[in-house]
Amino acid sequence: MTIRLKKYFLLHVFLFATINFLFAQRQMEALDRGVVAIYKGNHHYFVSWRVLGTDAPDVAFNVYRKSGDEQPVKINAKPITGATCIIDSTAKETKVNTWFVKSIINKKEQTEKGEFTIAANAEEKPYLSIPLKNITGYVPNDLSVGDLDGDGQYDFILHQSGRGRDNSSAGLTDPPIFQAYKSDGTFLWEINLGKNIREGAHYTQFMVYDLDGDGIAEFACKTADGTTDGKGKVIGDAQADWRDTLNKRAPTYGKILSGPEFLTIFSGKTGEALATVDYIPSRGDIGAWGGVGGNGGNDRTGNRVDRFTACVAYLDGQRPSLVMGRGYYGRTVLAAFDFREGKLSSRWVFDSKDGKNPFSGMGNHNLSVADVDQDGKDEIVFGAMVVDDNGKGLYSTGLRHGDALHVSDLDPDHPGLEVFGVHEIEEGTTGPGVALYEAATGKILFKSADNEDIGRGVAANIDTTRVGAQMWWSGSPDLYTIKGEKIGLAPRSTNFLIYWDGDLSRELLNGNYIEKYGKGRIFTADGAVSNNGTKSTPSLSADILGDWREELILRSADNKELRIYTTTIPTSIRQYTLMHDPHYRLSIAWQNVGYNQPPHTGFYMGKGMKPAPKPFIKLKN
Repeated sequence: MTIRLKKYFLLHVFLFATINFLFAQRQMEALDRGVVAIYKGNHHYFVSWRVLGTDAPDVAFNVYRKSGDEQPVKINAKPITGATCIIDSTAKETKVNTWFVKSIINKKEQTEKGEFTIAANAEEKPYLSIPLKNITGYVPNDLSVGDLDGDGQYDFILHQSGRGRDNSSAGLTDPPIFQAYKSDGTFLWEINLGKNIREGAHYTQFMVYDLDGDGIAEFACKTADGTTDGKGKVIGDAQADWRDTLNKRAPTYGKILSGPEFLTIFSGKTGEALATVDYIPSRGDIGAWGGVGGNGGNDRTGNRVDRFTACVAYLDGQRPSLVMGRGYYGRTVLAAFDFREGKLSSRWVFDSKDGKNPFSGMGNHNLSVADVDQDGKDEIVFGAMVVDDNGKGLYSTGLRHGDALHVSDLDPDHPGLEVFGVHEIEEGTTGPGVALYEAATGKILFKSADNEDIGRGVAANIDTTRVGAQMWWSGSPDLYTIKGEKIGLAPRSTNFLIYWDGDLSRELLNGNYIEKYGKGRIFTADGAVSNNGTKSTPSLSADILGDWREELILRSADNKELRIYTTTIPTSIRQYTLMHDPHYRLSIAWQNVGYNQPPHTGFYMGKGMKPAPKPFIKLKN
């Protein structure tokens, strides 16, 4: 009997594991090799390319260069089985040089998509340039990426921001404008959201992702009467003006607190509006968006009702869903949508309702997406609470909202993922200003800064001598281990992170420069600037080219171009592209939301890491 039970148990475990593996295969974009070459001077070019998450562990590569009309030449002496970067010292600067790679599987070279060309006698620049179609009075701001035409390369959707306003401020704003550019700089389309969508960090959230699985990314955002799509078609009433313009001294002047609200999916290829539905959640009673403590109080000036968030999540474990949010100081509503066969449909709606609900007032100025319970389906990590894949509240820590959030395997000794964040303690509220908690359960693992209002905080492995993440936050001079032990002085910046040099630890990104903890500045993007005032955030930081290190995208100081900076530091580490880690890829989708936060992987990455788990993904061409 015991043997039978044991056999039954083992069979059950095997079947469950098999079913879970099949269920967890996520549909993701098929990328080319992302070949990139940067001139380093003295006839040397740094060439790198990506390993795909679906590649066999033993895949090798040959690297070729074609100079002018000459036959391609292989520049590596033997197949490359390690890190996917190489120095080419034999290219002729007087020739048009094109680099491409071929993978080697079972000793046979494979045909690959993707190449990179540098024109003869090209200007020596440490970055790639995307010239912009400028708009008078507008400045390039947040950026997101997706394959807009199915060629395996990332293209760019840029938020051109004009005069904006914080929710707490009255006044008119300019209409938000979005532009799309191909990876070679070709301008694709422009969408003007119109005067009935307000400009500002808390209003204009946008998602770029292949939502229907056709191999081409869509663009999604909140729209209103007067929104004009990429083909010139107007959504709703082109003449409607729902702004409050009656009294310039009123706290609601310039705000949009009435009129219809929509959610629209646009074609990434053409900018055409593909589907439009009523926005969920609607405003309802604008004085009923308060909640618990501090800034959770109600108002009728549009401060709390018009705070928006957005993300993409694999709620069924296989296909992406769009999640749009409203509110976080008090009432919080998250609405999930599916875009299938050209139609938008509601999947579920989560509503914290009022201050009696334990999820009220627990949202953030940002959010994250992670499979916290390891069931193959994503949850929404929203500050001090987590919403399950089915739209039900999973738990709340009760620590209230904050400005910064980091979700990853921050402690490799502790099972599962961890969440590190800071919290606003104001207007008579009490509690820790900093907390680390278990992503699966909400169990508090570390807390500090009692009764302090903490504005910024970061968690990542930045110390190359220590395993696990380190933590630090504004107002404290100390750097902590993920176990909560003080180990030295904190970095000067409490902002973004980036993988830039050759080791597995992360570097510090702030404004237009990168620093190595304990060593100082290692890179400066001269002539480029960051966004969002003192927040000093990039247009985007993501692994979009070359090997696993991340690119830094900033606008030029004259706003005429986007500059894509990619590292030219050799590495000995092979790692598949971070964009094929679903956790990281979704981090890039939500990076533009609210107070921008750096992306993280769904596994521990840093000093002492084990090989990254092979992602359960299925690539869609």
